[in-house]
Amino acid sequence: MVKNGAVRVFVGTRKGGYVVEGDRRRTKWSVKGPFQPGRDVFHIAADPRQEGAVYAAVNSGFFGPMLLRSTDWGSKWSEIPPPMMTVMAKRPKPNPDGTPPSHPIVNLWHLEPGPANEPKSLYLGVDPASLYRSDDRGNSWESVTGLNEHETRPKWNPGAGGLCLHTVLIDPSKPSRRYVGISAAGTFKSDDGGEHWRPANRGVKVSFLPDPDPPFGQCVHKVALDPLRPETVYRQDHDGIYISRDAMESWTRIGKPLDTDFGFVVATAPALPGTAFFVPLQGESRTMKGGVQVYRWTEKDRKWTPMVKGQPWRGDIGTHREGLAADALDPAGLYLGTTTGELFFSNDAAKSWGQVPYHFPGIHSVSVASPAA
Repeated sequence: MVKNGAVRVFVGTRKGGYVVEGDRRRTKWSVKGPFQPGRDVFHIAADPRQEGAVYAAVNSGFFGPMLLRSTDWGSKWSEIPPPMMTVMAKRPKPNPDGTPPSHPIVNLWHLEPGPANEPKSLYLGVDPASLYRSDDRGNSWESVTGLNEHETRPKWNPGAGGLCLHTVLIDPSKPSRRYVGISAAGTFKSDDGGEHWRPANRGVKVSFLPDPDPPFGQCVHKVALDPLRPETVYRQDHDGIYISRDAMESWTRIGKPLDTDFGFVVATAPALPGTAFFVPLQGESRTMKGGVQVYRWTEKDRKWTPMVKGQPWRGDIGTHREGLAADALDPAGLYLGTTTGELFFSNDAAKSWGQVPYHFPGIHSVSVASPAA
């Protein structure tokens, strides 16, 4: 956690990365950046186990995938080596020497610090969908073979954004339990620290496959744990909004009452157990109907509430899958980045909203480092 009281929002965009700083009240903001100008910054992750440590996943059509590390909250960055190869999804035979077939990484998608009892560990999700682990803060990487060579892999198919592993989750109550989300292969679960994995999609329907209820093959867009009730998991899919109340053993669709439950983002906050936030989009246009709207789901009432009053921000506004984040303060802060470059925020658990006075390039991702509540 941040020790000096500042709230830092890390914004990855089509044209570089930014650090947005505010005080604990989250009313005044300053913007620093961009770093890596002109390049796609898909994700930025602060490491809560090491003060000032931040990692960034950068992609460039000319230079290829790049990993960056900062030790001073993003003021200065140094390049660290990314993994260079990943298991190829479709090649049917191994290499002549018996090793798994491989293919160059297309994009780096998601960085996730490991559990507190493994202070130097990091996870990296990439396209073609594979998971890598580092045990030395990103200086070297090894393939998580239990997932990357999974028996179902030859049947995984890419979504519109590629065959991307975009979500990595670690259960804070059971650090040996991990989850990943892959578009379009679904969610997978490990209970032994990532050695073995199994599909975890029971109850999630698929409209674009012959079997509407397959064990894997779902186009999951984003997944979030309830920080204080981690057996509760929220999921935004191509085919709806779902909740699991049994650590992904089964899923129930909860988004049907909404006009649309297609979308890309979901976020939860430590100060709001039993609560999740979603931003539904129109499936064809990938934009919000009538302007910006964030919906709150509560387990207590099992109801939906629109949290943006009136229509203060109208237009063809969309989000990418990492575009919604929450901080660890009480009341919770919410941060929404859009494909048209706006960064909206709430400092009172989504009851009211403002906009950071800066127009960014199209936003890929938003993440937060904040003091504890």
